[in-house]
Amino acid sequence: MSSIPSLLRDRITATPDAEAYRVPSDEGWSSLSWREVGERVRGLTLGLARLGAGPGTRVSILCSTRLEWILADLAVLSTGAATTTIYPSNTAEESAFVIADSGSTIVIAENDDQVSKIRSVRKELPGVTHVVVIDGSPADDGWVITFDSLTEAVSEGDPQAGYDEMVDAIAQDDLATLIYTSGTTGRPKGVELTHDNWLYAAGAVREIDLISGADLHFLWLPLSHSFGKLLEVVMIDAGVPTAIDGRLDRIADNLGELRPTVMAAAPRIFEKIHNTVAANVRREGGAKALIFAWAKRTGIRVVRARQRGVSVPFTTRIEYALADRLVFAKLRDRFGGRIRFFISGAAPLSQDIAEFFDAAGLTILEGYGLTESSAGSFLNRPGSVRFGTVGQPFPGTRVRIADDGEILIGGRGIMRGYHGLPEETEAALKDGWLHTGDIGELDEAGRLSITDRKKELIKTSGGKYVAPTYLEGRIKAACPYASHVFVHGDRRNYVTALVTLDMDVVRPWAEAESLPADPRELREHPRMRAEVEKAIEQVNAGEASYTTVKKFAILAEDFSVETGELTPSLKIKRKVVEERHGDVLDSFYDSPA
Repeated sequence: MSSIPSLLRDRITATPDAEAYRVPSDEGWSSLSWREVGERVRGLTLGLARLGAGPGTRVSILCSTRLEWILADLAVLSTGAATTTIYPSNTAEESAFVIADSGSTIVIAENDDQVSKIRSVRKELPGVTHVVVIDGSPADDGWVITFDSLTEAVSEGDPQAGYDEMVDAIAQDDLATLIYTSGTTGRPKGVELTHDNWLYAAGAVREIDLISGADLHFLWLPLSHSFGKLLEVVMIDAGVPTAIDGRLDRIADNLGELRPTVMAAAPRIFEKIHNTVAANVRREGGAKALIFAWAKRTGIRVVRARQRGVSVPFTTRIEYALADRLVFAKLRDRFGGRIRFFISGAAPLSQDIAEFFDAAGLTILEGYGLTESSAGSFLNRPGSVRFGTVGQPFPGTRVRIADDGEILIGGRGIMRGYHGLPEETEAALKDGWLHTGDIGELDEAGRLSITDRKKELIKTSGGKYVAPTYLEGRIKAACPYASHVFVHGDRRNYVTALVTLDMDVVRPWAEAESLPADPRELREHPRMRAEVEKAIEQVNAGEASYTTVKKFAILAEDFSVETGELTPSLKIKRKVVEERHGDVLDSFYDSPA
């Protein structure tokens, strides 16, 4: 096949009546077959074509994760146009930049609120001819039309007319997606990804035999992010049904209801699950807390023995079986009891978190890729996971470590370039390799370990390099009450940290201990500081002296996408945090540590 729409067409031919997608409904969940998906995509394709979508054009999608996002994307691609993705959390100005820079002529918006956002910057978007609203009302001026009206406009004619011709005309090297990297610094850049980029990544997943049609995939990740988009294409290729619900507050309930076998997530979700469980057990105290702590120690002992390739003593196996019955089996049940594995990407996963989940029989396959490499380049394989690494490269992906430690990637998954930015493209694709900006190393089996971001490594005034994200992940794993940790110390004489609280986890503990529930008061309370300090000291004990955190502060408010401190994929924007909390950071160095 030569394109994503032709991949969909092949899937419909192969398994027309198999379940394709499952979505929330008034009755619980309802399903669509691949045949039904094809019918809806055809109608939307013809409607978008009548609005002017076609080869060489772009259509922006401003919408949360839901079925209509995927249907819209597949329809845009079927016209020969390319999809430009926008996070629904983006401001009007941020959205206007992406729409204008990409040259989008049509915007598909989720609801009236998103339409209002676009209308407020309409003067900056003279090239936009129509806004299509999924859940909303049309406008009298005809600029805003409804999603349903796209198919109504063609219902009187032949629903097949023209569709196959449009799909057949799409070439592998045609632009499929423009994804603007949120980035932790600077203005976003539009990454140009072709149909062949996505087809390669999906084929690589098939080649490593990761999933099958017997799986049920639960998707909540932002489809505006390259990780979510990759999962969309992978599941079409494999014929795996996907349950879709982008509501973050429904993840836990949906896992119990759907009983999926596969789910991908960013590390923050696994941290949240671990911290919630640990905090709840700690709050209950007594025998439950003692049993949980014993089970965790026993499980991690077994996991580490397996990682070293040594046999687990008989007595330890007996203890682990008991720990599984008393603790870990209950945790698996909370996730539906059928999870074969989780997939983690988009940011580094703490090894401590990975070991805990593996001990519970909920293995996390950590992977690695950039938007510039179609999201997927490396992945740990089931049965051969090595924690602390992101696994081996996808089949067909080449990797090299530069003299300065930077990871270089080559292969069919690498982007065409940055949209309208030839100098940045040349720098990123120098000498035929994608320069990732990440520092790493390869082991004897070809597994990649990420040390840190090249631009984010801290160099203390003493000349020592410190990897902040590594320390941040360890501290979060050690402190169930921490939401985010920001490690600081570049050109300073020692390392310090900012800590934010996860109030969903902290509040029940604070109420049970008769402590203030207001984070502004709680952050300075001796009990709260003692909990954070205990976690930091635990991490410090295993680190070289120059990497240890000497001082810390608990902030009154968590980092968020809305405040600009996090990217939409929940990575910390380090420069923004340094600017917003510069006074606190500077105060750490007013007196000796």
